Amino acid sequence: MNNWRFKEIVVLSALSVVFAVVYLAFLPLGKLLVGFFGPIGYDLIFGIWFIVSIIAAYIIRKPGAAFLSETIAAMVEVLIGNAVGPMLIISGMIQGIGAEAVFAATRYRNYSTWVLMLAGVGSAVTSFIYGYFMGGFAALGTGYVIAMFTARVISGALIAGLLGKVISDGLAKTGVLSSYALGKEVRKGKVA
Repeated sequence: MNNWRFKEIVVLSALSVVFAVVYLAFLPLGKLLVGFFGPIGYDLIFGIWFIVSIIAAYIIRKPGAAFLSETIAAMVEVLIGNAVGPMLIISGMIQGIGAEAVFAATRYRNYSTWVLMLAGVGSAVTSFIYGYFMGGFAALGTGYVIAMFTARVISGALIAGLLGKVISDGLAKTGVLSSYALGKEVRKGKVA
């Protein structure tokens, strides 16, 4: 982080805090969906819990942005009342690693829609592996586990990746990100 500017640290921190609140706000919807669909209910919207890693990386475009934003969001979420407690921080780190790995694979040079969606998939895969071992998924039927995995991957791609891009592009169009690469791309008309 020694090549990070102070304003990048502030933006990453602010995004992490905002999305910690968003994450908590989505828990009741997840519980409602579980009531209707069983354990797969959370997987249908799980991408929302990866979104800050995509947004932060897309805006800041530096190594560590995805991992740090997701980790900080998890820490804040624990501090403001998530019942899971400190174990949630490990989950946030694992989700951040999944997205970070995709951005690292591009050497932090490609922030296309497809890469953002793949980063959401990366978070989905790493979080699912963690959940499989820590959340007791092995006790479920194979077909159900495959359905859960598929739902989480799609949610990661669409909610975290695609919606994360839409939110970031919307922020950039307001001008608040004018000093970031994304803001400059918007000014030059390079962002759809």
